[in-house]
Amino acid sequence: MEGGGTLSDLYQKSKKLLLGTRDALERLERIDSSSYSSSSSSYYSASLSHAAVDSPDLALSIKKDIAQIQSLCVEMDRMWRSVGSRPQRDLWKRKVEQVAEEVDSLKESLDKHLLRNQKRVLEARERTELLQRANVDSARVLKDFDEEAQAMQSARNSSLMLDEAYATGVAVLSKYAEQRERLKSAQRKALDILNTVGLSNAVLKLIEKRHRVDKWVAYAGRMQQGLRAKLILRNNKLLIAPSIRFLQGFLQGKNQ
Repeated sequence: MEGGGTLSDLYQKSKKLLLGTRDALERLERIDSSSYSSSSSSYYSASLSHAAVDSPDLALSIKKDIAQIQSLCVEMDRMWRSVGSRPQRDLWKRKVEQVAEEVDSLKESLDKHLLRNQKRVLEARERTELLQRANVDSARVLKDFDEEAQAMQSARNSSLMLDEAYATGVAVLSKYAEQRERLKSAQRKALDILNTVGLSNAVLKLIEKRHRVDKWVAYAGRMQQGLRAKLILRNNKLLIAPSIRFLQGFLQGKNQ
């Protein structure tokens, strides 16, 4: 506070400071109100940047003016008590009390404004942290999704490989089954041939045996015929022997 001056001078000075402080506080309210409005124009962006710089300086200036007015009130409160005339003293008392009430109201408004502003700053900081955390969480979630997608793709690839391997195995087994059927068919044919060969051998053996039997039968028949012819010749010889002897005697008698 500038030293010196009458009670009237201090009162005029305090009223002037009250008026200027009230205007400054209203301007501060407008600045902060526009700072947190929902406008999104380029003009608003520029004014917001400018307000962010002016708001702290303006609030500090208002706080200094309020402190100065409070000092003037203290000085005026001391001075009005020394006024000799009671009516004048009562008048100055009401004027000083009015200034004190107005400056207290301005101080309360400034404190509320600073509290709201601090709350907004904290909320903005929390929102920023929340957004950052959300971005980190989103990045983590996207990473997890990517890893899960890769795992699912790997699983699908593995499933396709297993299906291909299964199909290949089925085809190989089918080929083996066909080859087995062919081998069985060839084996059956071979067994049939072997059976046929074995039957042929048996027939040949029977033929050879029959041939031997027939040979012995033929030998036996010839021997039987020879014996029969020999018996017949012997019998015939016995029958014609007298005739032969008769003829021989007849011939010999005729020759004599």
